[in-house]
Amino acid sequence: MMSSSLDKNKRSRGIRGRCLWCVNCVKWIPVLFIVTIVVWSYYAYVIQLCFLTVPNAVERVFYLLGYHALFIIFMWAYWQTIFTEIGRVPNQFRLPPSEVEKLAEADTEDAQRQVLERFAQNLPVTNRTVTGVRYCHKCQHIKPDRAHHCSVCGECVLKMDHHCPWVNNCVAFTNYKFFILFLGYALLYCIFIALTSLKYFISFWRVSILNELKEMSRFHILFLFFVSVMFAISLVSLFGYHCYLVLHNRSTLEAFRAPVFQAGPDKDGYSLGKYNNFQEVFGDNPKTWFLPLFTSLGDGVSYPQRLLDEDRDLLLGGASTAAGWGAPTAAVVSAPASARAAATSSSSVAVTIDDDEEDDEDDGEEEERLRRPPRNGMAGSAAASAGSATGLPRPRPALAP
Repeated sequence: MMSSSLDKNKRSRGIRGRCLWCVNCVKWIPVLFIVTIVVWSYYAYVIQLCFLTVPNAVERVFYLLGYHALFIIFMWAYWQTIFTEIGRVPNQFRLPPSEVEKLAEADTEDAQRQVLERFAQNLPVTNRTVTGVRYCHKCQHIKPDRAHHCSVCGECVLKMDHHCPWVNNCVAFTNYKFFILFLGYALLYCIFIALTSLKYFISFWRVSILNELKEMSRFHILFLFFVSVMFAISLVSLFGYHCYLVLHNRSTLEAFRAPVFQAGPDKDGYSLGKYNNFQEVFGDNPKTWFLPLFTSLGDGVSYPQRLLDEDRDLLLGGASTAAGWGAPTAAVVSAPASARAAATSSSSVAVTIDDDEEDDEDDGEEEERLRRPPRNGMAGSAAASAGSATGLPRPRPALAP
């Protein structure tokens, strides 16, 4: 009997392994589609247009140099976006087996909250749900700020933006710069092809040219123009939207569901000004801004917060020091982006458990729950009225040490 059960287990594991292999192969289909289009466009532009259609040698050289410069940097950015490893949650956020056992044995939500609160009190987390910081049941760890669980990758990802099937990877902290550059250079690639082939696209409708050129060459160039224009139109909106997100220091998930701080949801909680927001993604060295090299600031775990630091600085006269930042808050707000990104946030207060089943790519919180006022609503109202009377921004409640 034992041997038969072992054989069944081996067969089931073999079936699961083959199914997983098939699923992983299917995930690469969108990437193969993009690569096929790019390879065909290379053949159509270089061979059919430049070598077989363009009569002027100077014009041909100009087209080839411009095309290959865009092609190389576009494919470089695409490669980096696909094959850069996602940012994984550090081990310090993972509950040890003893704490997981205590959590499983806890009978009430308050008991679970106490178990998690003791573990999370020294972690640099400020994002929370309505009642506390976030916990992932599947990964069994506290979620760092701006981290979310991806159902496709099967784990939590640092500063997750979205999972993109066209790159078969999560777009997140480690490759967000590469993704932006990929969109930008893909747009330039399509625009360059459309503009340089427009003259011949128009000429091909003339009878004299039609008689001189082969049918196959004419098809490639006409189709090349249509495809480049079609992709350029679709890329304009996507690239523009992500430029907007970069300048406002938001991810796609945060744009649809604002991160929740102790004072409540705030879409601009991480915004430090457009230039500083740009530097957080592209770095503080202008020479590497537009190269597909990792230059983003920070560690992907902790992020400076605009309103929290500005309000503390105004209310306390710039002499306060935020816990865990190691410098006065005035220095944090006005320091260069590299110094700000190295700073870490203080630990948060109450802890709760997120339900990732509601939304595998987000925190599992319902929209109406985010709109509810925090439990310390009376204190928040008093602070808001005090801020209105003095002309100062509404302060957030102080974080527990």
